[in-house]
Amino acid sequence: MLKKRSSQIEFVALMASLMSIAALALDALLPALDIIGLAVGTTDAADNQLLIILFFFGLGIGPLLFGPVSDSIGRKPVVYMGFAMFIIASLLCVYANSLEMMIAGRILQGIALSAPRTISIAMIRDSFSGDYMARIMSFVTVVFILVPIIAPASGKYILDNYNWQSIFLAQVFFSILVAFWFWRRQPETLLKVHRTPLTGHLFTDGLKELMKHRDTIAYTLISGFIVGSFLVYLSTSQQIFQHQYDMKDEFPYIFAGLALTIGSAIFLNGTLVLRLGMRRLITISMVLFFAISLLYVIFFNNGDNPRVGFLLLFFGLQFFAIGFLFGNLRAIAMEPVGHIAGMAAAITGLVSTLMAVPISMLIGRYVTDSALPLFIGFLVCSSISLGILGYIELSENSRKKL
Repeated sequence: MLKKRSSQIEFVALMASLMSIAALALDALLPALDIIGLAVGTTDAADNQLLIILFFFGLGIGPLLFGPVSDSIGRKPVVYMGFAMFIIASLLCVYANSLEMMIAGRILQGIALSAPRTISIAMIRDSFSGDYMARIMSFVTVVFILVPIIAPASGKYILDNYNWQSIFLAQVFFSILVAFWFWRRQPETLLKVHRTPLTGHLFTDGLKELMKHRDTIAYTLISGFIVGSFLVYLSTSQQIFQHQYDMKDEFPYIFAGLALTIGSAIFLNGTLVLRLGMRRLITISMVLFFAISLLYVIFFNNGDNPRVGFLLLFFGLQFFAIGFLFGNLRAIAMEPVGHIAGMAAAITGLVSTLMAVPISMLIGRYVTDSALPLFIGFLVCSSISLGILGYIELSENSRKKL
């Protein structure tokens, strides 16, 4: 029993580490965006946002390649492919001398890291199901959330003591350590009997199968709106705190504190999801997300930024609500499609990303001298998501009556 528990703890830690490299590559760069922008020839804050947003775009499109391949040849070889591609992409960023070259490197980094990120979700689904899967996903995400807490501070430390290129090299070093641990300790989770042949119509077959499950589609759409609104924060947080509030030195610690609010919610979710279930937690959290957004827009509708303490309070409450949404939305969307876990993770990830990227780019353009557009974006995204939740509930009631 003790051995089984120890093995499960290591599994959680390892899956979190596979996910965390993407968070490290995303968040450690935040304090250096202005400096990197100058190095590649741009001073436009909107251009700097692209280094975050388009990395995320790569994370979304990469699973289209890695998901189907993992269903065919197994999970572990695909993770190795991703790590190898990430090292190449990171070196491209290190030697980038133009915005276009840096963007290409960041997109390729995102595509590469979609492999360990997507496969970790597929491996969890291979091993667990139902609310227990959501519980494991929550614990994985708790460990994973530690990276956004320390990443900006570590990025600033490296930047202050070395240079921006060293941030990319540190990420490569960390990825090599995780790859070695994964190789030595993690068994393959997809048995050969459950593998599907890699064919040209594998994607279309997977999409057709996915479309049969309306709840999967609905929760994936909600995930797209939530991830999109959060991505706006990620891409504009440096701009808000360093430029609008002139808190350059404090920014990494502010970012870490807000990440803790998400982590605390995710930790609580690991316990509450077994008592209340995923659906109820999603509904409660979505209503809270909507209400907080609405209150901010009402109180600060003149466009002037409030005191930083008030802004942090609203952000903290928002992210506490989001913490209950991240793992549960993904888990509930994956629940009916465990038989095509790799392809399902790829398609649902792609849909939510293709939604999130334009949402974040659109809203981010308006976050110039005020945080108000960010909360208006939160309000719109949460309103639409609540509408989808209402549709799911009505459909469920109609099916029960029949």
